[in-house]
Amino acid sequence: MNIRPLADRVVIKPVDLEEKVQGGIIIPDTAKEKPQQGKIVAVGPGKVSETGEKIKMEVKVGDLVLYGKYAGTEVTVNDEEYLIVRESDILAIL
Repeated sequence: MNIRPLADRVVIKPVDLEEKVQGGIIIPDTAKEKPQQGKIVAVGPGKVSETGEKIKMEVKVGDLVLYGKYAGTEVTVNDEEYLIVRESDILAIL
């Protein structure tokens, strides 16, 4: 992957969670909700404050995170789907 995020942005690889339904019902992909969990694959250098100080990122590559349902921008690189979000759009580290 050749994506290098800028400022306080993070590149996330969404993780598809297995959906098990009682009774063996198969849910088509169009009816499934967007994943809200993912693994961080790239982190920007951090945001610069108004005083010129660089604010350190709290997340790092490899962290499994929970993010907002409609957060970020979806991009496709080499047939792989990624999500680029600001660090503030990440709700929790799992």
